[in-house]
Amino acid sequence: MHRLDESLLMSLPPFSLLDRPQVRAILDRATSRRYDIGATVFQEGHDAEQFFLLLDGTIRVVKITADGEQITSLHIPPGQLFGFAKAIGRTTYPATAMVASESVILSWATPLWDTFITEYPGFAQASAKTVGSRLTELNSRIIDMSTQHVEQRVARALSRLVSQSGQRTADGIEIGFPITRQDVSEMTGTTLHTVSRLLSSWEKNGLIKSKRKKITICDPHRLTLLGEG
Repeated sequence: MHRLDESLLMSLPPFSLLDRPQVRAILDRATSRRYDIGATVFQEGHDAEQFFLLLDGTIRVVKITADGEQITSLHIPPGQLFGFAKAIGRTTYPATAMVASESVILSWATPLWDTFITEYPGFAQASAKTVGSRLTELNSRIIDMSTQHVEQRVARALSRLVSQSGQRTADGIEIGFPITRQDVSEMTGTTLHTVSRLLSSWEKNGLIKSKRKKITICDPHRLTLLGEG
């Protein structure tokens, strides 16, 4: 970990309110690991022995319903904390974290959460903001699922992914990690058939391009309008 320069991380949300020696002290207690696509970082219901920071890549957070259905609740972009069960009063992970694109992740033992919160007020402030933002996003997803038509839900889901990980290409803005139509159906609480029919229609109309687990938004403004209904 000493080879990871703290100056590279000081702009990230968990560290942005800290000075360089404080960031160095936190990094010295971290473990770094690279994960391949499809790997599981932790599983729902397992003891929350660590919390994590995503340095590079994308994490897909998945919930399993009572009847065994898998639902993607959100995607986590680089630079964010996740798996912080301690911060929401839990001893187990509330969901499963899976690697959506090759990722580099830092981790700390869960008991260090309270240590960092106490010793580094800047970390506490930034972490509270992250927790609040995450809960707000989940609440927005619940509202979307209960009040919006399928077309709106899919449009809003794709717009969120573009804002989090979009990469500009010659055709538009590409979602920056592999994503399938099944993934989109899980994110939006609809069937694979419905999502496939909708995305095919959008592709014919020049709104998106979809191939090989990649979705490119050719007209982001029109997609936003669809999400707004």
